[in-house]
Amino acid sequence: MKVLANDGISESGVKALEAAGYEVSTTNVAQEQLVNYINTNDIDVLLVRSATTVRKDLIDACENLKVIGRGGVGMDNIDVDYARSIGRHVINTPAASSQSVAELVFAHLFGGVRFLHDSNRNMPLDGDTKFKALKKNYAKGIELRGKTLGIIGFGRIGREVAKIGLGIGMKVIASDKFVGEADIKVEFYNGQYINVNIATEPMEDVIKQADFITLHVPAQNDYVIGDKEFGMMKDGVGIVNAARGGVINEVALVKALESGKVAFAGLDTFESEPTPAIQVLMNGRISLTPHIGAATNEAQDRIGTELAEQIINILG
Repeated sequence: MKVLANDGISESGVKALEAAGYEVSTTNVAQEQLVNYINTNDIDVLLVRSATTVRKDLIDACENLKVIGRGGVGMDNIDVDYARSIGRHVINTPAASSQSVAELVFAHLFGGVRFLHDSNRNMPLDGDTKFKALKKNYAKGIELRGKTLGIIGFGRIGREVAKIGLGIGMKVIASDKFVGEADIKVEFYNGQYINVNIATEPMEDVIKQADFITLHVPAQNDYVIGDKEFGMMKDGVGIVNAARGGVINEVALVKALESGKVAFAGLDTFESEPTPAIQVLMNGRISLTPHIGAATNEAQDRIGTELAEQIINILG
């Protein structure tokens, strides 16, 4: 059996597959050459991340493909329903990167409330000549402890975000169309833990109450947050999107930032990836990362081994 990990796979994933007798290639094949490569090399399993798309035309053209795997949560780059309808297995790793994404959310939140994203832009330019002025500019930070964190989307990642929020003393509220309540187990290093039950609320109520808002929803046909939703928020709210580009209306976001309705935003995903809008990239109130939520060594190891386990279970 042959596996093509077109967007890469961790060494632990490769070792697990090879130990089970699979031949693994990590060659990165250009999208337009993928069909030919898969058919020429008799590839049985295609593994992708977000860079490679697996649409109906590719699935139809590669009759030997038995399994299509996505290293990560979202599978909007794969025609999942069609593939499954013709007997192909489609797998992903929804739990492997939850902790990594949650920690990135708080990197943006901590950075936002202490202006680190802006300070790190200006200190190299003016730190030696305008130190006192910069100190004054960044001297009005706030603490996260005691503030209300609103989580929109209370699946695996949203719950990991909740754990960190509870751990640092935040009030955590959440909204989810499909989850009524969840028991959040906050674990500590020495084996101790606390359980906190969180009942979800309508999104409108969460938006109105929250000091900080973070989104953890799949790709949508329309915006989740736009002008109307920004209008409902508290003045000076902070917002983070480490979910999918297009769930926040970026034009409305910039407007809300300029008016002061939103104090800062943290974006890991963008409407027009991989070429985010210049007005977003250049806005000093936005903390920016290039879609790296799941990109930690630990998450990549978990993704690789989980994919390997699923493939071995399916194909033997």
